[in-house]
This record gives sequence, structure tokens and C-alpha cells, in this order.
Amino acid sequence: MKQFVKPLPIEGDCFKYLISAFPSLSFEKIKANVFDGPQIRQLVKDEYFIVTVTELQKNAWLAFRNIVKYFLGNTRAQIYTEILQQLLENYKMLGCNLSIKSHFLHSHLADFPKNLGAVSDEQRERFHQDLKVMEARYQGRWDVHMMTDYCWSIKREFHRLNTPGKAISENFHLLICMFTVW
Repeated sequence: MKQFVKPLPIEGDCFKYLISAFPSLSFEKIKANVFDGPQIRQLVKDEYFIVTVTELQKNAWLAFRNIVKYFLGNTRAQIYTEILQQLLENYKMLGCNLSIKSHFLHSHLADFPKNLGAVSDEQRERFHQDLKVMEARYQGRWDVHMMTDYCWSIKREFHRLNTPGKAISENFHLLICMFTVW
């Protein structure tokens, strides 16, 4: 959603519709692409929003809606790889810069469970908090090193949960040493 709204012209019909659809959000929040889950779901269900966009934006928006409907729900469609590829192509034509989350999704597509929507809200929130910490640490520079750091943090966390108490203590000290070097 964030990548879709960012390239929209402020004086365009689509952006004006977003302002009217979310009167509780300030102009600055809409311009900064600050939308939460319920607002995104509301916009996905809104049939009038699609009328306000150009043909190129419409293709990207429909691809985003397909990802929400056929990939991020409780069941995954058989053609989910084609749906994701369509989203990436349409976003590229629109000139959107994809977030680290989108690159992670594309690179590790086979690792996602078949019932992705069954992930608890607590797990979902933890994922977003972890990425927020990584984005803050790298100060907006999204690159291979940031993704590597995130993957290693997951591996360390998994290893920590599956080892006895002494190993946890040793891993913690190693982890602290690694972060002080950064």
C-alpha cells in the first residue's frame, strides 16, 4: 500500500479521494503513506477508489488486491507465483520502489506457509517491529546487508529458543559483542 500511494500526484483525483475517504487522517499522514490494517482493508473493498486511478495505477492496484485476496489470506491460490510476479511487474511500471518486505516475500516465497492468514496478530506485530528496528538501524538504506542482518537475527532467535540455558547466555554475550562492533 505504501509503495502504491507514494508515486501518486498530490493534485490527482486518486490522492484527493484518499483525503476524502479518510477524513480522520491528516494530509501529512496520507502524504507519508501512514495507513493501518483496517484502513487498507477498507480501501481494498472500496469499489469507487478504482475509478479515480489511471490505467497504469489501476493495474498495480488490482495486482495488490489480488495479493491480499489470494496470497495473504487463510488459503493460498494455486497460481500465487504468477499473482506475485504480476504485482512486481505492475509496481515496476508504476515506478514504485519496493520495500524490504516485498523483496523478502519474493526471495523466500517457498518458505511461507500455505495458510499465511492463520498467523496470529502477535506474530504479525512482532515481524513488523523487527523490521522497524532494522530500518531504524540502517537509517533508510535498504540493501543486501540489511536483509542479511534480519535473516541472521531470525536464525539467532530460533537457535536461542532451541538450546539449553547455558548456550542462551553464551549466545547473548556473542550477540552483544556483534552489535557493539556495528
